[in-house]
Amino acid sequence: MSGSGKRAPVESLSSETLYFTDVPTESEFRPAWWLPGAHLQTLWPYLFRYDTSWLRRERLELPDGDFVDLCLTEPAEEHNGAAPVIAVFHGLEGDIDSPYAARLMAAIRRRGWHGVFMHFRGCSGELNRKTRSYHSGHTDDIAFLLQLLRERHPGSSLFAVGYSLGGNALLKYLGERGGETPLDAAAAVSVPFQLADGAVRMSRGLSRIYQRHLMRYLHAKIMRKVAAGMLDYRSEEIRRLKTFYQFDDRVTAPLHGFAGADDYYHRCSSRRYLKAIRKPTLIVHARNDPFMTPAAVPADEELSGSVHLELSTGGGHVGFISGGLPWRPEYWLERRLLAYFSGI
Repeated sequence: MSGSGKRAPVESLSSETLYFTDVPTESEFRPAWWLPGAHLQTLWPYLFRYDTSWLRRERLELPDGDFVDLCLTEPAEEHNGAAPVIAVFHGLEGDIDSPYAARLMAAIRRRGWHGVFMHFRGCSGELNRKTRSYHSGHTDDIAFLLQLLRERHPGSSLFAVGYSLGGNALLKYLGERGGETPLDAAAAVSVPFQLADGAVRMSRGLSRIYQRHLMRYLHAKIMRKVAAGMLDYRSEEIRRLKTFYQFDDRVTAPLHGFAGADDYYHRCSSRRYLKAIRKPTLIVHARNDPFMTPAAVPADEELSGSVHLELSTGGGHVGFISGGLPWRPEYWLERRLLAYFSGI
């Protein structure tokens, strides 16, 4: 899965510096003893609600006539100006109330930085205007937001974090753009590097619970568009779609110009783009992620020198909860991400 854990040193520094000269690939994360296993790590954060009412909302109009909704932190006045900016991209059917998003935005505010959370099209509670919405490889909206943030904050460091589907899209964007991106660095968490592998994994064992839960959201959203006259599907046809593969083959692929699920998975899996990334990028991943198999994780030779892949034995899917006491959990992930960007 990973080789020696070391990479050759770089010889120069530039805007496309390959910063990782001698890096371990084994994460320092150790799961809480009271949250053993992938599923407890994954589900624990969803037992709690996080206050996001303090975030400022903004609607961003897109070049094609659609829109996305943003949530922004409001740093203390003394931290405005050149404070770093972090753009945050969520996972499948996520939103600002997803635990990982709410916690990171709160951590960004405490640090005195600017946080900008982008809802993918149709994920903020209001249907988007187009028949198509978003998918694992859609990078246009990411590119548009990042360029806007660079123009708004010309003197600030610009970073981005993507979780799960959002992490896959962010890595694909980075590979597509190479050094031609306004980002200074990025991080991706619990990424489905091989979309086909993830689709198979989610149809097996206890992972079917997550698939069933997410499919309910996908069904409901499609039927809302049907009711609004935006799509032409029969309700019984949508209800027959029980797996991600079936949904992607019948809905996601045709709506977004792919020949089918296999074509969509091949063209949009981030694993094939990792070698082309030229900006410092941290990937945090658990080997026991219940959304995919360990075989989906890329080998060292598939990574560019700008990519640092940290693997942990435990952590589940966007979990990474440590701490010695259940009433005092430690959310390791936010600390790791902000420490990484602080180092850049």
